[in-house]
Amino acid sequence: MARSWWAKAQAGGMLLALLGWVSSCVTTFVPLWKSLNLDLNELEVWTMGLWQVCITQEEGVVECRAHSSFLALPPELQVSRLLMCLSNGLGLLGCLLTTPGLPGWRPCEDRPALKRRLLLTGGATFGVAGMATLAPVSWVAYNTILDFWDDSIPDIVPRWEFGEATFLGWFAGAFLTAGGLLLACSARDTGTATPAAPVCRRPTAAAQGPSRGHQPLPKNADLVI
Repeated sequence: MARSWWAKAQAGGMLLALLGWVSSCVTTFVPLWKSLNLDLNELEVWTMGLWQVCITQEEGVVECRAHSSFLALPPELQVSRLLMCLSNGLGLLGCLLTTPGLPGWRPCEDRPALKRRLLLTGGATFGVAGMATLAPVSWVAYNTILDFWDDSIPDIVPRWEFGEATFLGWFAGAFLTAGGLLLACSARDTGTATPAAPVCRRPTAAAQGPSRGHQPLPKNADLVI
């Protein structure tokens, strides 16, 4: 029963980590980190991501333009690019490390210590990837809140708000961290346990030899007739 529970915990942790990694990759490349509605033209919606800015018109036409220069970006977007790419790379590395450590991976079944180390390393890698996702998303969200409530900016100037990628990034970071923690906590020797030795049966009377009252004759003793 315990062995089955550990296997289910490892499978659940791997599923959470995979879901978080895919969500983190989507968050990195979609231009939905910020959204802006213009009061003068409500038919246009501006969205910004780490790589480009897009304009969505009422007719459904979407026009996107890449950022002109990396150095021209705000500091939070520059750091977010680097951290999100690092998170995606760590997520891929975590998948490669954790997969051989799962119970269903047969090539390493005879090396339980190695499987345990792979699960621990993969879980730690997923945890770091989750932190690398949560940090930039939270930083961008914090600066968006500061700019939105900045009294020094005139009221007629439109304000950026949260985009859908912000919430997706929070879920991605939470899934990566939770999956890595579950994998690391459930890491154990997954090899087959050595079966216990069977209980020895008591020797039979024939195997016990002659009884205590009868002494065996010497080999060279002459028979007395």
